[in-house]
Amino acid sequence: MNRYSPLPAFAIALIAVTATGCAAPQTSGTDAVPPVIEHIHGVAADPNSENLFVATHGGIFTLTPEGALAGPIGGYDFDAMGFTVLDDALLASGHPGTQTPAELGSPNLGVIRSDDFGETWSPIALTGTTDFHTLTAGPDGTLYGIASDGVDLLISTDNGREWNRGATLAAADLAATNDGLYAAAEEGLLLSTDNGASFAPVADAPLLYALDVRPDGTLAGVGTDGALWSQNTEGTWQRLDPLQGAAQAFTAIGDDSFVVVDDRGIVQIAPDDTTVLAPVR
Repeated sequence: MNRYSPLPAFAIALIAVTATGCAAPQTSGTDAVPPVIEHIHGVAADPNSENLFVATHGGIFTLTPEGALAGPIGGYDFDAMGFTVLDDALLASGHPGTQTPAELGSPNLGVIRSDDFGETWSPIALTGTTDFHTLTAGPDGTLYGIASDGVDLLISTDNGREWNRGATLAAADLAATNDGLYAAAEEGLLLSTDNGASFAPVADAPLLYALDVRPDGTLAGVGTDGALWSQNTEGTWQRLDPLQGAAQAFTAIGDDSFVVVDDRGIVQIAPDDTTVLAPVR
């Protein structure tokens, strides 16, 4: 999510990061203390396991289905404001931490990339100059982002090395499908079918501030009414579970399974079960 969008006051209140930290419960039979993480900016499924990547103020962490939290991966403590998975690569943006290697950029990371699931990172574009608060990848590999200091959509078709400007867009989140690029904006859900050059309203969609694409290509999101919303293959939206407080991050990990970070912590929501994977301490 970005933090400059001129969204309504209620939406801004929901988008604001409010929780101070999340952590997994201690493992039974050991004195090991789980890592403390603060300000979660994004969650994403690991394409090679059942784990989640958790992008935070202090690096990228992993979270198992059993609630075991580890990290930051590789010891990298950068503030991952923007984060996305593209095939087997991780891409991030944000700000360096106190132990972040200087070559990754300062005061902004630009776009950095890891090809070993976070163990090492390399700068690839806009080093030192740009902080993406919104960063997402489309099914064709196109990357889309919105920087914290601008209102232009930025687009890359070469794995993030070169970026071109698209439409002027104040959006809280982006999601790309085979139908086009969706944006959760002040005026409602928008769709671009020309690779981000222009956007048009999507009729009968709820007002959302978080978006993701489910495996079947339909959308799901978090509404300004404080609830999850799900779209079916005909484009009709259904209101699902209410959340507890503002959602810091959201992702769809299956057609009917979601992970959201709200006042409870990192929560997995399925049709028949809700599990707090990592509660707020």
